[in-house]
Amino acid sequence: MRMSGSERREQIISFARSVFAAKGYEATSIEEIAASAGISKPVVYEHFGGKEGLYAVVVDREVRGLLDRVAGALDADHPKAKLEQAALALLGYVEDEPDGFRILVRDSPAMSATGTFASLIGDIATQVEHILAEEFKRRGFETKLAPLYSHALVGMVALVGEWWLDEGKPKRAEVASHLVNLAWNGLGSLDPNPVRTARKEAKAAKSAAAEVRPQSRPSSTTIPVL
Repeated sequence: MRMSGSERREQIISFARSVFAAKGYEATSIEEIAASAGISKPVVYEHFGGKEGLYAVVVDREVRGLLDRVAGALDADHPKAKLEQAALALLGYVEDEPDGFRILVRDSPAMSATGTFASLIGDIATQVEHILAEEFKRRGFETKLAPLYSHALVGMVALVGEWWLDEGKPKRAEVASHLVNLAWNGLGSLDPNPVRTARKEAKAAKSAAAEVRPQSRPSSTTIPVL
């Protein structure tokens, strides 16, 4: 049975996704994608214009799928539960869509309009940012620092996800629990005005030195001549 144009397009995307995941953008050729799909090269060019256009479509779908998954998971009331939901959603994507995640953790080609993994982290961090902003506001911290911490947290989860994808254990819920344990307990003891340890030690040493005063020598006493 002859495929419709939309069906053929979906078929090419599906096979291209697998090849890109296995070999990466640079090492993948249109010939390989066409051969895996059982079609000729001109059919791929007809639908996507070339490898870059096809890759952009594949990555865009993965990005939207992951962002929708994270956004849809954040429905808890407590900030800690929301962080756990975000971690579980991202790890769930890693577990359910390993090919998609492998594609995303590789940067897009320089000539592509598709964002890199770093920009994806930024998009997910935006979903988490308001959680931290609320918590910072409650504690009297600078809410403008929430984006910094949200990027740090999401980046941590993403990098652990990359390691976990290859490791295969422990289970997703356990990984999420440990991530939230580190993140939440770290936030619980957060210093609102952190100072680098080296600078803090140098300042303390300088202060201690200033408190030490050289002892004054006793004034010479004139001994009367008898």
